[in-house]
Amino acid sequence: MAEIGSFALLLALALSVYSFLAGLIALVFQANASQAQSPQLALKPAGQATSRSATSNPTLSASYDSSLAAMLRQGSERIGETARRAGIATFGAVLLASIILVICAFHDDFSIAYIFHHSNRDLPGPYKFAVLWSGQEGSLLFWSLLLAAYGFVLRLRYKTDPRLFAYASVILAGVQIFFLLLLNFAAHPFAIMQGTIPADGNGLNPLLQYPEMVIHPPMLYLGYVGFTVPFAFALGALIMKYPGEKWIQITRRWTMVTWAFLTCGVFLGAHWAYSVLGWGGYWGWDPVENASLMPWLAGTAFLHSVMMQEKRGMLKMWNMWLVFATFWLAILGTFLTRSGIISSVHAFAQSSIGDWFAWFLAITLITFLIFFFKNKSHLRSEHKLESLVSRESSFLFNNLLFVLLTFTVLWGTWFPKISELVQGNKVTVGAPFYNRVAVPVALLLLILTAVGPLLAWRKTSIESLKRNFMWPTIGAIAVAIFLMVTPQGWGSAFGLKPWRDISYFYSLMAIALSVLVTLTVASEFYRGGRVIAKHTGQGMFASMVQLTHRNTRRYGGYIVHFGVVVVIIGFAGAAFNQDKEQEMGYGDKMTLGPYTLICRSYTDDDGPNYASEWALLDVYKGGKQIGTMTPVRRFYKASQQTSTMPDIRSTLNEDLYLVFEGINPDNGHPILKAHLNALVMWIWMGVWIMLGGTILALVPNAPVPARVPAPARLERAHPAPVATGD
Repeated sequence: MAEIGSFALLLALALSVYSFLAGLIALVFQANASQAQSPQLALKPAGQATSRSATSNPTLSASYDSSLAAMLRQGSERIGETARRAGIATFGAVLLASIILVICAFHDDFSIAYIFHHSNRDLPGPYKFAVLWSGQEGSLLFWSLLLAAYGFVLRLRYKTDPRLFAYASVILAGVQIFFLLLLNFAAHPFAIMQGTIPADGNGLNPLLQYPEMVIHPPMLYLGYVGFTVPFAFALGALIMKYPGEKWIQITRRWTMVTWAFLTCGVFLGAHWAYSVLGWGGYWGWDPVENASLMPWLAGTAFLHSVMMQEKRGMLKMWNMWLVFATFWLAILGTFLTRSGIISSVHAFAQSSIGDWFAWFLAITLITFLIFFFKNKSHLRSEHKLESLVSRESSFLFNNLLFVLLTFTVLWGTWFPKISELVQGNKVTVGAPFYNRVAVPVALLLLILTAVGPLLAWRKTSIESLKRNFMWPTIGAIAVAIFLMVTPQGWGSAFGLKPWRDISYFYSLMAIALSVLVTLTVASEFYRGGRVIAKHTGQGMFASMVQLTHRNTRRYGGYIVHFGVVVVIIGFAGAAFNQDKEQEMGYGDKMTLGPYTLICRSYTDDDGPNYASEWALLDVYKGGKQIGTMTPVRRFYKASQQTSTMPDIRSTLNEDLYLVFEGINPDNGHPILKAHLNALVMWIWMGVWIMLGGTILALVPNAPVPARVPAPARLERAHPAPVATGD
């Protein structure tokens, strides 16, 4: 099986190289055909003629050039078609290699080094399937598979715009070659074990043996890899000086789908960290977490910025740089996890493939810079910013803030390496560094999210802004005052005193601005629905549904914004978190906030894959038992590693989060840590709303019903003449 997998990867590399070279030749032939067909060549001087007979007769010269153009065009079409088919076949070859690796994992073929290091006989079936992306070689194979799948879909849809798709196909093939070179010569997934074949494998990393890890990496990789497609279209459009904004419209769906996958992957990773790592948090600004956040930030900026190019022909250079930065940061994140250059709990061990990624990052940057400066004049804006109080300015400030946040995360992630090169010692930065920039920038972005929908293109009058902004502002201020004057006993976010701590101030601002955005979005739905209701006579809810169907992109975007504010409210709850650690014997009590925990029992268990220690605790609130909780600590036999499985009781207001920290060796009592985390459920609800809004924005607009004028009244109509013969 390993030999077949290795052959499939070699075949995929050969097909990708052919797809790249043949596609490149076809594009050159096509360019020559266009030149041969141009009037300048038809009227070229006699000294440049290819034959004496052709130069003596202008008609023959034009006929010769026309024939040459036709030959070049036919040749380019034939070669281009073979390149397209080779790209399609690449997907089949990479898919075959991936299937073989999964089959080897299920058959416990420990003669393959990768299977030995990442699987074992007692590993449950879903995690054996997840072996495909659980290690370095397998994850690169999975990356290559997804890239080939995206290329497969792109090449099937080439008739949308054959020339632009041909450029994009060549660029995708170039990226595919890099990953297949890695798989064949640097990180081979089918490498054979040397010496005696072991009876069992080392097993999957215990931290990855969690149901979400079967979903999280594919979602994240679909986002990472997917941004190669918009980049390929953008670079192709830049190289060929694509006229108009059609390439933006073509890539919009690709970008939105990819952004949705990356969003899902980022938040699944946060939920996995919250549910498995046992530290009570969901985001720690770890370098690998940052690696996924940076392309998400740049991609989000790009999604907003392209609307300016579509509507007003502006920010063309911004868009080129944003889409390139998104792709480049996705590759940089992969470089971080595989080079060992930055320390992270998620990173793979240091290996030589970090050098491969460094060269690839340099080559892609140089290639982009060459074509950018060569064709920069093609990216001039068609209009200029006319007013600071306009929708154009809101998009510009939006871009600046997202770029600032991306740069902050990039700087903080690389600061240990930079400090080591400059000072000779590594200096790491923690959450306070990121939060000092991220929190104020997030609040400013919330303000723009609230104000943006109320601004008109080109220029907005201050009077109009005041009129539309007044009621949402009053509502936000009223909520802020309400949160400050209510009793603290009502829950975590009530009784807020922002003057006591800066974190309370930020939380109050985040919640108030989230209310502002929500009321702004609601007012947009209400105003549009009221107009439709007035003309159709139907109810307000039906009118708003019809309004949404008429412009799914706009109102789907508003729903995404609402999901974002729900997530922000969840983040704001971090200011109210509490925790407590205590040794718990039989009958011992622990009090945290309104909860009382009583240890009923603690014991251990043994299974084929892991042994476990756990405690059973009764949970009381207000003197009444509301349930039991069972935090677990596992010891995995194959890898000889331990992991915690926290038990989490979630409500809309707060999460009670219990962790089995270990055993006191003196008396055998378990040591438990309890966290009371406020508003965490709002984060996961907000993500679902964001994804729902994205799906809605992808739905085509419903046609606007035709309005047929009512016939004139009979008494006002002129008598019609009597028709004859009809």
